[in-house]
Amino acid sequence: MNMKKFLLTLILLLVSLPIIAQWKPAGKKIKTEWAEKMDPESVLPEYPRPIMERADWKNLNGLWDYAIQPLGKSLPSTFDGKILVPFAVESSLSGVMKEVGSENELWYSTDFEVPADWGKKNILIHFGAVDWQTELWINGIKVGSHEGGYTPFTFNITPFLSEGGQQLIVKVWDPTDEGPQPRGKQVKKPEGIWYTPVTGIWQTVWLEPVAQKSIASLKAVPDIDNGTVMIETEIVGGTYGDIVEVTVSDNGTTLATAKSTVGESLVLGIDNAKLWSPEMPFLYDMQVKLMGRNPMTGEQMLQDEVKSYFGMRKISMKKDDHGIVRMQLNNKDYFQFGPLDQGWWPDGLYTAPTDEALKYDIQKTKELGFNLIRKHVKVEPARWYTHCDRLGILVWQDMPSGDMGHGPQWQNHNYFEGSELKRSARSEAIYRKEWKDIMDYLFSYPSIVTWVPFNEAWGQFKTEEITEWTDAYDPSRLINSASGGNFYRTGDILDLHNYPGPKMYLYDAQRANVLGEYGGIGLALEDHLWRPDENWGYVKFKNSKETTDQYVKYAEELKKMVKSGFSGAIYTQTTDVEGEVNGFMTYDRKVDKMDFAKVKKVNQAIINELQK
Repeated sequence: MNMKKFLLTLILLLVSLPIIAQWKPAGKKIKTEWAEKMDPESVLPEYPRPIMERADWKNLNGLWDYAIQPLGKSLPSTFDGKILVPFAVESSLSGVMKEVGSENELWYSTDFEVPADWGKKNILIHFGAVDWQTELWINGIKVGSHEGGYTPFTFNITPFLSEGGQQLIVKVWDPTDEGPQPRGKQVKKPEGIWYTPVTGIWQTVWLEPVAQKSIASLKAVPDIDNGTVMIETEIVGGTYGDIVEVTVSDNGTTLATAKSTVGESLVLGIDNAKLWSPEMPFLYDMQVKLMGRNPMTGEQMLQDEVKSYFGMRKISMKKDDHGIVRMQLNNKDYFQFGPLDQGWWPDGLYTAPTDEALKYDIQKTKELGFNLIRKHVKVEPARWYTHCDRLGILVWQDMPSGDMGHGPQWQNHNYFEGSELKRSARSEAIYRKEWKDIMDYLFSYPSIVTWVPFNEAWGQFKTEEITEWTDAYDPSRLINSASGGNFYRTGDILDLHNYPGPKMYLYDAQRANVLGEYGGIGLALEDHLWRPDENWGYVKFKNSKETTDQYVKYAEELKKMVKSGFSGAIYTQTTDVEGEVNGFMTYDRKVDKMDFAKVKKVNQAIINELQK
C-alpha cells in the first residue's frame, strides 16, 4: 500500500470511529453470527423493493437520535442517545433494548441531505414498516401520519425541503397488547408462545426521486390457461394522453410489449409460458415506462421507469378421482408442506440483521425438502418475498392477529356454534384497512398462494364476511379463513391444528383439508437459549437423534393421511423463538437440531405421495 492510500484509509477509519463507538448491541442475550458482523455505517444497504426498482435512491438507515417520553409531550429538547435504525427499540441491535409501553411515545431525529443531482424531482420518503402509529415532521413541519405496523407508506416531502441539510423527526406510539391493532405475537409480558414487544421503525427508511408524474404501484395477474398476464398500474399525477408502456423479457430477449393510456390495464400474451413452481422458480423480467406529453411540443417524454418481474403460475382446487378436494399448482395436484415461520430474531426481533440472514431461513427450508412456508401472524419486508420468488417456495400469508383480549371461545374440533367476537367500530376499521393494505402490498408476489385472515380464534370476527371480501378482492389465490378454527363453511380450506402428532378429526368434502399446525418437538441446547432456565415445547427430547426420530415418526403418520384427505401440512417450526425450543434450528441459527438429510428424505416422500 502506498503512502497516499494509507493516509486515506487512516482518515476514513478515524472518521468512522466515533460512529462505531456510539453503537454496540445491547444486552447479553444470544445473537446470530450476522449480528456479530454488523456495520452501523452500512445497515441493510440493499434496494428495499426489488419488485418495483428505480435506479436512484438513498438509504437513511443508520444511527439516529432517540428519546422515550410520556404520551402527549411535545418534541423533546434533548434526546436519550443513539438508536440504530431500522431495529426496534426493544431489540439488541438497536443499541438501546428498552421497553416503551402504551404510556410512552418513541421519538426519533436525524439529519439528511438530498443528492444535488436529483435536480427538481419530487422527493419521496419511504418507510418499510413502523409499529404502530407514526407521525412525521420535515424541518419542523408536520407532513403526515400513518397507522399500521406491517405495511410500507410514503410521503412526498418536496414542498418542505430547504437549502442544504434537512431535519427528519418521527414520533411513534404502540400500545402492543393493550390496543386492538394487529400485533401478532407481541405482548407486554412475554412468555410461552408470546414474544417481546416491537415498537417503532423496523424496516428500511429511504429516499427516492421521481418526476411530477410517476408510477406508484404495479399489479401483475398471470393467467396460465390463456397464456397471458394482466398488468395494472397506479399513476400519480397522470393526465389523459399519458401512456404506460410495458415490456416483458426473458434473459434480455423481448417477448411482448403493450401500451395503454393511464388508468387502463394491459394484457400481454406470453407464448409457451415457462411456469413458476418451487421446483422451477422461473421469473419473467418486466420494464414499465410512463410517457407524458410535453405541453409545448406535444412530444412524448419519459417521466418514470421501473424494473419489475412476475411469475406465471396458477393456484386452484379440484376434486380428484376419489372425490377429495386437492390444492393444485399449475393445474396439477400438489401437496403443500412446510414449516410455521415466525420470522423472529434474537438480536433484531422483527428485523433480520442482514439481507443474508433474511434469506437464510428460506434456504434452510428448501434444504429440509419443503415447498411451503406459512408466514405466521407477521408480514416481512419486500425483499423476503422476492427471495421466496427467486428461490422457489410457496407462502401462506397470515394476517397479524390483534384485539384478542375479548376473543370468542375457541372451538377447534367442530364447526363453530358460539357467538363471534364483536369488535368496536374502531377495531374493525383498523383490521379491514390493514388487511387490505397488506394484500395490496403483497399482491404481485407469485410465491404467495394463500391468504389466512384468522388464526385459532385470535380476534376472529365476521368470518364469513371477511372471507368473502378477501376472495372477491383477490380471486387468484386460495382463502384459508381460519387456521385452526373457529370453523365456518366458507373459504377454500379446512385447516386443523393438532399437537404433537398429526390427526384428522374433522373433514370437509367441499374444501381442501390441511393440517395447519402440528409437531412442536422440543430440544433445548445449552448456550443457544433465549431463556436458559425457562423453555417450552409440546414434547421435549434430549438429543438430535431422538428429536429426528420423533419427527420421522410423525411424518410417516402424516404420509398415511395424504391419501385419505390431507392436501397440505405445516410443521411447528422453523427456529426456536424466545422461550420456545421446538425449531429445526436454534434461535441464533447456529445449530441445526435435527438430521436435515433424514428430514428431507421423509418430507419429499410426503410431497410425492399425491404423484403416485
